[in-house]
Amino acid sequence: MISTLLVIISISCGAKKSSPQENVILEINPKLIFLNYSISKKENGEKNIQFINQIVTDGKLKSNDVIFVKNPKKGDLKCTQLDENSNELQNLFIENPLTKMIEFVNDSLSFEKKNVNLENNELSLRLQLHNKTKSILISEVIDSLKHTKALIKTELK
Repeated sequence: MISTLLVIISISCGAKKSSPQENVILEINPKLIFLNYSISKKENGEKNIQFINQIVTDGKLKSNDVIFVKNPKKGDLKCTQLDENSNELQNLFIENPLTKMIEFVNDSLSFEKKNVNLENNELSLRLQLHNKTKSILISEVIDSLKHTKALIKTELK
C-alpha cells in the first residue's frame, strides 16, 4: 500500500515533458486608434459626419472594453478598416449615435425608458488598429440586409 502510494507520488512529481511550442502569432507593437467625429442629421434625414481628429497610440483593447452591435439595424453605423487597395480588413457595427435610450423616474416613481432622437452628437471610436490599415470607412446601414451607404472615409496619418 505504501509502496503504491510512493510510486504514484514519484510519477506525479516526476519531470514533465516539454510540449511542442504552439504557433501563436503575437502582433508586435499593437496599436489603438481613437477617432472623433461630429455627426448630425440633415433636413432630409440623412446623416452628415465631419472628422474632428485621430490619435494612434501603442496598446491593446481589453475584450471587455469593446461595446459594439452584433445584430445591426437600419440607422446603425458600420466601421471598416481598409488596406491600401480598399480591401476590408476588419469591420464592426456601432449603434446609431443619433438615437439614445434614456431611463428616468416617472411621476409614479417607477423607472421608464424612452428613445430620444438627437439632431447632432459626438461620435468617438476606440479601435484595435490592424497593422495594414490605411483608412477607416464609416457607412450607414440602410436596410435589414445590412446594405450600407458610405458616409466618410478617413485616411490615416
